[in-house]
Amino acid sequence: MSGRALFCQPRRIRRGAALTLVFASVLVAGAATGNLPGADGRATAEGAPPAPPAAPVGHQADVTRAAEEAAADGTSPMEAAQRAVSRSGDRWAAVYSPGEYEEFEEALDGRYTGVGLWAREREGRIEVTKVGDDTPAADAGIRAGDRLRSVDGEKVDGRPVTEVVSLLRGEATGESAGSTVRLGLERGTRAWHETVRRARLSRDTVTVRELASGVTVVKVGAFTKGTGDEVRAAVRQAPAGAGIVLDLRGNSGGLVAEAVTAASAFLDGGLVATYDVEGEQRALHAEPGGDTTRPLVALVDGGTMSAAELLTGALQDRGRAVVVGSRTFGKGSVQMPTPLPDGSVAELTVGHYRTPSGRGVDGHGLTPDVEADEEALQRAETVLSGLGR
Repeated sequence: MSGRALFCQPRRIRRGAALTLVFASVLVAGAATGNLPGADGRATAEGAPPAPPAAPVGHQADVTRAAEEAAADGTSPMEAAQRAVSRSGDRWAAVYSPGEYEEFEEALDGRYTGVGLWAREREGRIEVTKVGDDTPAADAGIRAGDRLRSVDGEKVDGRPVTEVVSLLRGEATGESAGSTVRLGLERGTRAWHETVRRARLSRDTVTVRELASGVTVVKVGAFTKGTGDEVRAAVRQAPAGAGIVLDLRGNSGGLVAEAVTAASAFLDGGLVATYDVEGEQRALHAEPGGDTTRPLVALVDGGTMSAAELLTGALQDRGRAVVVGSRTFGKGSVQMPTPLPDGSVAELTVGHYRTPSGRGVDGHGLTPDVEADEEALQRAETVLSGLGR
C-alpha cells in the first residue's frame, strides 16, 4: 500500500463512481472528469449540481467481514466488498482490483497510457481541443479542431467524453503502452482513418499565462506529483507586483500533500485544514515563507472538488484570496484504504475535513466571495485591479 497522499481519476469514474479523499497514510480526493459538470468543465451558478449529502462513516468492519467471509466460502472478496459498500450508502467509497489501484496510483504521479489528445463534446460530436507536443497524436498529424468520429470502429457521436477517453486509452480491454488504436477523423471535407500507437505519457497539470492586463493566470487542473512545486515556481516567476488568478475551475482534486504545498506558495505557514479519522483530530499546515502580499483571486466552479476545495477554503478563511466563481462541488469526506484478501483495495469513509475556520465542506461546498458566471475570469481581473489599488 502506498504511503502517499492521493487525489485523481481512475478507471472507475466511467462506472459512475466518484473518487475518494483519503487522509493519513493515503489521502485521496473525489474526482470527476474535466468534462463535469458542463461541456467545458465549468459550472455556472445556476448550472452547478446540488451539493451531495455528507458521506456516512463507520462501515469498515462490515465491508472487511463480507470480504473475509467470501474468501472463506471460495467466492470473490472484491464482489462481496462491492455489495457491502453499495448497502452502506457511502457514495464516496470505492473497491479497486489490484490492477485498477495500480493505475490509480500511476495517474496520481501524472502518468497515463494514451495517445495525447484532449477532446470535448460539441453539439453531439466529439472535437479534439488540444494535442500534446511529442505525443502519438501529434506525430500522426492530428490537430485541435479535428472531429473524432470513431475509435476502433465504434462511433463516438453522442457518447460522453468520459467514455471516449476510456476507448482511446483502451481501459475496458486493459490495453497497455505499445498497443494500437484506429481513429476515424474528419477535418473540413476530408475524412480519414489513422492508426496510432498508445504510449506512456505525462500530464501537464499546471499552465501559466499572462493576460494583456499584466495579470498572471495559474491554471491547476489536478494535484498530481510535483504540482505544488510547480505552483510555487509560477508564483516566484510572475512579474513583480502582478496579481495572480489561481484558476481551480474543473479541478477534480489529487494529492493532498501537493495542495498543501500549493497553499504554501501564498501563506507564511499556519493552518490549511483539519480532519478527523475515526474521531482523532489531525491538522495540515503550510510551510513558512510564501508570498503573502501579491494580490490573489481563486477562481472556482461546480467542478472544483476535494483537494482543490481544501486549498480554496484555506486561502478564503485565512483572508489571503478573494474567491470568485460559483459554489464548489462539496467533497470533503475522509477515506482510508483497506486491503482485502484477494489483493483488491476498498476505500471507505472514516471522517471529514474542515477549513481553518471550522467550516465543513462535505455536502456543502464553498460559496465564493464574488459570484460570477460566464465572465468569471474578467470578473477576477476586475477584483484584482481593486486589490492592487
